[in-house]
Amino acid sequence: MRYLIAFFLPWAAFFSMGMVGRGIICLILQCTVIGWIPATIWAFSTIGNYYADKRTDRVVKAIVNSRSA
Repeated sequence: MRYLIAFFLPWAAFFSMGMVGRGIICLILQCTVIGWIPATIWAFSTIGNYYADKRTDRVVKAIVNSRSA
């Protein structure tokens, strides 16, 4: 769902992840016609990193829980 939002409204994808500062910068970039494509690519890249960080956190938590058991 975030990828669809990032395609049409890249700044909204940043806001949905709690990255307000990046969302404002992206909105300014998106206001130009030429900046729309870089803003979309930036949003896609950030979403991918966001999900990778979430996966890493789950793996670390599972490892910590398995060692304490």
